[in-house]
Amino acid sequence: MLTKLRPPKDKCDPSGTSCSTGIKLGVMSIGAPACGSNAAVRSFVRVALTKGYEVLGLHDSFDGLIFGNVKPMSWTDVQGWSGHGGSLLGTKKCVGSRYGMQKIAEKLKENNISGLLIIGGFEAYHSALEMAEARKEFDAFCIPMVVIPCTISNNVPGTDFSLGADTALNEITDICDRIKQSATGTKRRVFVVETMGGYCGYLATMSGLAGGADAAYIFEEDVNITMLRDDVFHLKDKIVNMGVQRGLILRNENANSNYTTDFIEHLFSEEGKGVFTCRKNVLGHMQQGGMPSPFDRNFGTKMAAKALHYMSDQIQQSVESSGKVYRNDPASAVLLGMQRRHLSFTPVEELKKTTDFIHRIPKDQWWLKLRPLLRILTKHKEKAYTPEGIFAGVDDFEDEDNI
Repeated sequence: MLTKLRPPKDKCDPSGTSCSTGIKLGVMSIGAPACGSNAAVRSFVRVALTKGYEVLGLHDSFDGLIFGNVKPMSWTDVQGWSGHGGSLLGTKKCVGSRYGMQKIAEKLKENNISGLLIIGGFEAYHSALEMAEARKEFDAFCIPMVVIPCTISNNVPGTDFSLGADTALNEITDICDRIKQSATGTKRRVFVVETMGGYCGYLATMSGLAGGADAAYIFEEDVNITMLRDDVFHLKDKIVNMGVQRGLILRNENANSNYTTDFIEHLFSEEGKGVFTCRKNVLGHMQQGGMPSPFDRNFGTKMAAKALHYMSDQIQQSVESSGKVYRNDPASAVLLGMQRRHLSFTPVEELKKTTDFIHRIPKDQWWLKLRPLLRILTKHKEKAYTPEGIFAGVDDFEDEDNI
């Protein structure tokens, strides 16, 4: 369906401006760019057109909505988008309250938008929550709204995986492999690598597991001088007694305001004198770049298609005889996330109680249970790792292809 040259003639014209339902849907990106968002936009636009909905692209996040950069999206406008990184629709790291909820409501009503898809990270979720809470004042927000979490930080509540995180992990792991080659060739060198992620240590932890790091310092676990001292001793023992010629330390960018990447590099350089040298590498925004991984392309395509079907059901249940869509129950403002291998919709107002808004992370993060495994694999003295899994037969996952 997505690879056809044009939408069905009885549903929509090739330009995407004359559709059978007469209902307009909006799509926008909020937050930092992440791979997979373009695949999601392509899927949403084309599936919506086949169902007879007109799709308006809100370019450059809320800027496009407020300043009039709102354009209908046709079938051919999104051709080839699934293989592109970044955000071709344009995005901005901001929340709705920055512009004023009244202005946003007026512009949604002005453009006659009856459903809204928001693709992005924590700011996207936060903006959807603000709009849901403002429904009592502005009925323009009483429309179906769906958030697709798309951020390399993987810090959005309501989902185990965010769109774009897989590509970022591949990029970081590939870079760490090259750094290890350099360290091994130089002999007895330790690299301190800084990853992005805000206050969420997902990237540092998972890339550390994949890349064979000796330690990964994150905000969720306290970093102290004793830990740093023990890691220096561990690296010395590993290099002197075990014959390993290199070391790799990962640090989340906000792991600790005092124990910075520069501080750790200087500490390890001083304490490792005569045994190893130390260098740092701040990966920066290259973690957001590159081509989307096959997982993120497929994940974004499936998520957007499922979001459109959910939104369509909500519209059909709430459309009035005049053609106006009015829906203000919690189930009409949701976040679509993957939880234990299944895609599920969770009202954003329910997620509010599980969110740390100060540090922009969920209060409970599943990947923290993998932290002991990271240190066990590098032969640190650590308590036993407790695996987590689901015991199920084949029949329990027979509908997996339907997500």
